[in-house]
Amino acid sequence: MKRLISSNTSDMLNYTPSQLRQSIKASEGRCICSENVATRESFIGDITSAEIAKAFGADLILLNAVDVLDPNIKGLDKQDDFARDLKKLVGRPIGVNLEPIDTNAKMMDETIQISRGRTVNEDSLKQLDKLGIDFLCLTGNPGTGVTNATIEEAIKEAKKYYNGLIIAGKMHSSGVDEPIYSKESIENFIEAGADIILLPAIGTVPGFNSQMLTEAVAFIHGKKALVMTAIGTSQEGSSRETIRKIAIDNKICGADIQHIGDAGFGGLAPVENIFEMSLAIRGIRHTVSMIARSINR
Repeated sequence: MKRLISSNTSDMLNYTPSQLRQSIKASEGRCICSENVATRESFIGDITSAEIAKAFGADLILLNAVDVLDPNIKGLDKQDDFARDLKKLVGRPIGVNLEPIDTNAKMMDETIQISRGRTVNEDSLKQLDKLGIDFLCLTGNPGTGVTNATIEEAIKEAKKYYNGLIIAGKMHSSGVDEPIYSKESIENFIEAGADIILLPAIGTVPGFNSQMLTEAVAFIHGKKALVMTAIGTSQEGSSRETIRKIAIDNKICGADIQHIGDAGFGGLAPVENIFEMSLAIRGIRHTVSMIARSINR
């Protein structure tokens, strides 16, 4: 096993979940997860947003708004084996979001209804291994009503039916009037079986500062889990200087993976901002290594 930032496609797509997790850890804060709304027409219509993200520095591809029971990935001709088809195109691990909806959540705004194949249930979880999904992200989109309590239960449920890496947590409120995270919720997620804890990136939600993230990272690492900080508040569409500051600040605090969200043309962060994040957290050498390394290696 190699560091993810030094791995060939033939390495990373053959890693077991535990090896993939270790390869991320060994990369020492230099991994990028790019999220895209895979059901939206891409910026370049005849190729997928995943291909675009990989070309500009993404190491992990996270698909948002995908109904795993009835997929519709723009840029792919066939849908029945979309994750394996995407991996052939981009040579990167592929993940999806599933949302643990809390029908009793105290909402701050209008609730948005989503399809069953986007939510956590036995059928959607069983489908993940069939599709070859490498990692699952249990989180909430704006207005869907995902709570920390339902995320915890979803982790336990996922462990029954799914064998890949589990990322869990909230990058924003998802419309719910509750704290985005707490030490108790983090501990519960890890005890339930989460491999990677998702937290907001510094500078993306009000009141979440570097001291809070540093303390949370130390606690999570002490529990032998990893941390992914997320830009999920549309700031992925901000200036390059903003992305650079967020990236450096969160690396200082100890993030293992930095996520960049999907609020841009075609449901993907502006490509120059994916590239800027890569430059900021790992420099030109490893940026070129990841974008230029053939997926046939």
